[in-house]
Amino acid sequence: MRHSPLVVSNMSVAYQKKPVLRNVTFEAPEGKLIGIVGPNGAGKSTLIKAALGLIPRLAGDVTIYGKPYKDQRMLVGYVPQRESVDWDFPTNALDVVMMGRYGHLGWFKRPGTEEKRIALECLAKVGMTDYADRQISQLSGGQQQRIFLARALAQDAQLYFMDEPFVGVDAATEKAIITLLGELKRQGKTVLVVHHDLATVKEYFDWVMLLNVHIIEFGPTETVFTKPNLQRTYGGKLTILDRDDEPILIQSR
Repeated sequence: MRHSPLVVSNMSVAYQKKPVLRNVTFEAPEGKLIGIVGPNGAGKSTLIKAALGLIPRLAGDVTIYGKPYKDQRMLVGYVPQRESVDWDFPTNALDVVMMGRYGHLGWFKRPGTEEKRIALECLAKVGMTDYADRQISQLSGGQQQRIFLARALAQDAQLYFMDEPFVGVDAATEKAIITLLGELKRQGKTVLVVHHDLATVKEYFDWVMLLNVHIIEFGPTETVFTKPNLQRTYGGKLTILDRDDEPILIQSR
């Protein structure tokens, strides 16, 4: 029996006794690009961090291919929000990407020629080969994001979590990310992406989760990403301009 990449059951999280996620239950299908969408404070980033055990859960279970995350770390890649990273750490782009190989090496084996080859290959896939020796503090925001994507690629995971990878990036980086997501999908990987630009949801994602403390809807984008569901998710915080009853532009009030 083949297990699903990610199963979350009755997961709840609170910060200082305030519920941030309540009874979140879902099963992520294999080989899909999944957008996680909702208003500010809806718990989108919290969902990823709680699933990975980076923050404590009040309740609930999470399994990755049928086992707890601690037993399946090798199968999981994580791209955090760019602002959560210490970019002043004295290291270059190539070394950051090679960090993605450490799980394959074990604690005491140093990365060698093969790890460097893989890291350079991943840098090439995100268009950053020429920046391999550049200190990460000297890179632009978009370039830093691409380096972290390359690190996740180098890990060669089966399940990826990406927390707002499109925020604050230039058009070239956004295109590089989309190309990368397409490649991961072709390889049969499962990718969950916290995303804020509702205008691109239909273009980018096969499935979508509408989240506001609890899951409003979760499923194929064409059936879930509808005007009534968006209004349920965002309440009165949105103006929806539509054409032929299809949401095309959403603006915060």
